[in-house]
Order: sequence, then C-alpha cells, then structure tokens
Amino acid sequence: MTVEAPPASSMKIVASRDELARALGVVGRAVSARISVQILAGILLRAGEGRLTVAATDMEMSLRAGLDADVEGEGSVVVPGRLLVDIVRLLPPGEVVLNHEADAATLEVTAGTGSYRLNTYRADDFPRLPELDASGLVEVPREALLDTIAKVARAASRDESRPVLTGILVRLEGAGIVMAATDSYRLAVKETPLEQAVGRDFEAIVPARALGELVRIGQGANTAEIGVGVQENQVLFDVDGVLLTARRIDGQFPNFRQLRPESFEAEINVPREELLDAVRRVSVMAQRNAPLRLRFEEGGLTIQAQSQDVGEATESLPIPYNGDLLEIGFNPDFLREGLESVEEEQVRLRLITPLRPGLISGAGEDSWYLIMPIRLAG
Repeated sequence: MTVEAPPASSMKIVASRDELARALGVVGRAVSARISVQILAGILLRAGEGRLTVAATDMEMSLRAGLDADVEGEGSVVVPGRLLVDIVRLLPPGEVVLNHEADAATLEVTAGTGSYRLNTYRADDFPRLPELDASGLVEVPREALLDTIAKVARAASRDESRPVLTGILVRLEGAGIVMAATDSYRLAVKETPLEQAVGRDFEAIVPARALGELVRIGQGANTAEIGVGVQENQVLFDVDGVLLTARRIDGQFPNFRQLRPESFEAEINVPREELLDAVRRVSVMAQRNAPLRLRFEEGGLTIQAQSQDVGEATESLPIPYNGDLLEIGFNPDFLREGLESVEEEQVRLRLITPLRPGLISGAGEDSWYLIMPIRLAG
C-alpha cells in the first residue's frame, strides 16, 4: 500500500524553527543528487490536523518525519530540498511561517524580518511512499540493532555492478539478530543475542547506505526500541516517529557460514590497541595499493609497508607465536577496519597459509571478520 499526497490547496503552517530544522535535517539526507529528476531533489511538505510531515526519497530510500504545528488548511507541496534545509537552518530562533497558495507555484517562508519565496513542484508528481503498517513491525532493542549494523557495515561493497553485495543481510531469528556484509575481499559477520524473541522472524538484504542512515538517526533517538518490518519489496524502520523505508535488494546473498574455514594452522592473541596502532602507523607508507606485509616468526611479528616512490616503514611487536615462519599480505584499510571491529582488549588472529583467508575476532564467536590475503611479490 502507498501514500498519496493530498490535492493541492492553500495552507499556512506555523512551526518552531528548531523542530522544523531538525525534521528537515533528517529527511534531507534522502534527497536525490540526480539533477535530471527535479522532483527527487525536492522535499514533500504535507500539512493537516495540527501536524506537518516532511518527506524525501531517491527511489531507493525514503525518510519521513513529523512535527506538531499550527495548520490552517490542508494540502501538500514539494519544495527544493537542499535549499529549504539550508534556509530553515540559518533562520533566527522562534517561529517559522510557511505559506502556500493553491494557485501559486511558490512557498513563502517567513521568520523574524526575513522572507523567502521558493519555487515549488506539484505534489502529484512526487513518488508514492510506502504506508506504515504498525501491526507489521516488530520491536527490536535499539542499541543491539545499531551495534550489529556498525560491526558489519564497512565490509559492504560499493560496486553497483553487484547489487547484492552493496547490501547487508539482516536476519531476525529466534532471540537474536544476525547480519553479514561482504565485498568479496572481506566478510564481516555479527550475531547479537536478545533477551527475548522479537516475535517474528524475517530475512532481507538491505542497502548498506540505508542502514548507515538508520544508525545516524538512531544514535540521537530517545526510544529504547526500533520498529522493523518488511512490506512487499520494502524494508521499514520506525525510529521514534522517523520512518525510514528502503528498497529490498533482490538476489541470493553468499552463504557466509560456508565461507568460513573450519580449521586454521596458527592462532595468535595480540593486544588490540598495540597491534592496531602499529598497523595505522605503517599503513601511512602503503600507498598506491601497496599491501601490508605481516611476518610471523617465533616470539614476534614484523609489519612492513613499502611504496616505490615514497619509501618504507617497519615495526616489530613481541607476540606469543611459536609456529613456522609465516609471511602474509593484507589490504591496509581492510586489516585496520577488521581490527577496529573488535572491542575487546585482545584480538585473535587465525591464519592458514599466505594464500588462504585470515580470521579476525575477539575471544567469542559472535562477531568475526574474514579477510582475503594479497599475494606478495618475492
């Protein structure tokens, strides 16, 4: 089911500058950057019954927020999105008056001694947005959901030629959340137990960008829970009255459990901060796709990066390693992000051979990060 904009009519809206700016700041992030489709560069204003709803969409993700306002008349209009966001954000504190006449193609914005007149688009031309069916949503603890997203999001691909990999697999099953993301060079998985079952299982591949926006919105929310649901080809999230909908990605997500090796040749526990700091420093010299070279030998780890036109860097760390000499290369950014995903004081590295993937995790098995190596020259 979709939401249609009411027919055009004259309307006057009086609202708090702070509340209006906050709502516009949220939905403005869904305004499309595609200049060729003007209506997608707009924000829909819909007023009625003492309420103003603002909405924006780029056809893959939509955001809606509402605020209480003094409303005369009912109707809707579409206004250039980024322009309206910037104007309202810079207005003086106090009340803002939005005035739209049914036979005019403009919206007048008044605050203090300032008056601004913006050209508008027809609300009928704005895309229809999915309607929220509250009965179809399940309540998920906010902190658990956002933390799970944060653990895997950076591993999602940005390559639009493989749409499935630009999304994050989201499962609600039993009393837990499972998420996985991969760009085919690394794989991040997080399983988060919940104190009680959410009441309904579902699975969807959700665009990573949409979940990133969910984290941004959810971090500042006052609610303890987020409503989550799937309606037809859309995934919906309700965050304290802010509604985010995202196009569900069709396709088969890789079987991440089968991708994880069953056994490893070496297992090393290293202080996380010490290793992460060394990786960050040496990575500065790993330019132009140069790999980080990790050399494991008895009692120590040497991290090295070399770029032909820049120079090289080497750092050594004492570690509890007593196996055979093992030298393996990794993408510096991928390795750093894998280490950053571990919150515990000790990070566990599990390796097989220089050409097989390595596994990064904490002490537990609920969160892990698989990373493919880079073949080293020489």
